Amino acid sequence: MAKKPNKLKARLPRGFVDRSAEDIRATDEMLSRIRAVYEQYGFDPVETPAFEYTDCLGKFLPDTDRPNAGVFSVQDDDEQWMSLRYDLTAPLARHVSENINEIQLPYRTYRAGWVFRNEKPGPGRFRQFMQFDADTVGAPGVQADAEMCMMMADTMEVLGIPRGQYVIRVNNRKVLDGVLDSIGLGGEDQAERRLIVLRAIDKLDKFGVEGVRLLLGEGRKDESGDFTKGAGLDDTAIDNIVAFVSGTGSPENEGVAELNAMASIFESCGYGEDRIKIDPSVVRGLEYYTGPVYEAELLFDVTNEKGEVVQFGSVGGGGRYDGLVKRFTGRDVPATGFSIGVSRLMTALKNLGKLDTSDVLAPVLVTVMDGDVEALGRYQKMAQDLRNAGIRAEMYQGNWKKFGNQLKYADRRGCPIAIIQGSDERDAGEVQIKDLIEGKRLSEEIADNVTWRESRPAQITVKEADLLTAVKSILDGQAEDRKRASEG
Repeated sequence: MAKKPNKLKARLPRGFVDRSAEDIRATDEMLSRIRAVYEQYGFDPVETPAFEYTDCLGKFLPDTDRPNAGVFSVQDDDEQWMSLRYDLTAPLARHVSENINEIQLPYRTYRAGWVFRNEKPGPGRFRQFMQFDADTVGAPGVQADAEMCMMMADTMEVLGIPRGQYVIRVNNRKVLDGVLDSIGLGGEDQAERRLIVLRAIDKLDKFGVEGVRLLLGEGRKDESGDFTKGAGLDDTAIDNIVAFVSGTGSPENEGVAELNAMASIFESCGYGEDRIKIDPSVVRGLEYYTGPVYEAELLFDVTNEKGEVVQFGSVGGGGRYDGLVKRFTGRDVPATGFSIGVSRLMTALKNLGKLDTSDVLAPVLVTVMDGDVEALGRYQKMAQDLRNAGIRAEMYQGNWKKFGNQLKYADRRGCPIAIIQGSDERDAGEVQIKDLIEGKRLSEEIADNVTWRESRPAQITVKEADLLTAVKSILDGQAEDRKRASEG
């Protein structure tokens, strides 16, 4: 007997997610509000592709025959390695460098897009996620960094996050560089070790001081048993770094002067410490930052996947990266910018009840009582007339011979109204309109079929010419009901 072929198993790769209509609409709504702030500050959109040549993504990527650590890479037909972008900053640096003679500097731009990390996925940690960035390229003064921080604060408020529930925290990597130099971690030969230190400090809000101490020392084992190798610093070096991030050991250097200048700008523009705050614990984990760094942190409590009540934490950040464009051009092109983690910020707004897509109605359903070509054209015209009047509508596309299935479909879709026209209604130039929302409510109150048949709940017959007026009237009534329910 012939062997049955194995069915292909449908499965989603770990670290990736499918997105629902509700999530997509909520994301679009949030991005439109953010975009409005960026536009108000004079930024223009740009878009770069998802793939870049691997060597263009940065010197901090692994230099191996198959560069897949941390990124997803493939070789093209001329054997050059390409990688899916892991952020939106490195591609922008490549774009500016490639078009440096045409771009007007300072170049103020924003862009949203998917980024990819070839890392172990886990709760809240994905291999594909969306970022929304804003950058100023070609502006050397810290006033550009200060403006980024103010724009981040304005973005939080436009999204409905009140003061007291967010703060933009600011530091300067030049300050930290002084600390690292003092413990022998300056210079190119210490770049890898220095990056481990930066990433360790960046985990302060997640693991606390003791967790950071472990990462600065021999390493840390998490609850799953996975071990993260540490920077291997001695106790004295660890004490110096912990003193710095705790705000008790900051040196006096150029970075401190820049922070003071930024603080003066914040004060002049009315951004107090309840919105933007100097904080020496902010370091940002990437090596390419060269000056001011900043993070947008949300301060309200949430319950995490372990059932613990924790502060929500960071939803975005960035800083000055004066060396990225220079890698390509050989000339100094200063730059600063920040990136918002779209999915994480959307989760925060849902927790605060600031993203509501419930006002997106399912379509009005035009049912099909006759399947001949003339009738189908008539039903489709009804749907088209509704659409032309600004009403979301669809004609039923399944098996029209089972009318009960059409109403079941409308119920599962949450359709507010069903339009019905059989041969009797057509001959009379009429159409039946069934208020499915009211019908569902009444059906919960009517106990027997006799009363149901006699009441014919929430269903009216109107002339075809009055279809649009009647549908709009029912939809308006449903909207009033929803409004009263939300207020009551």
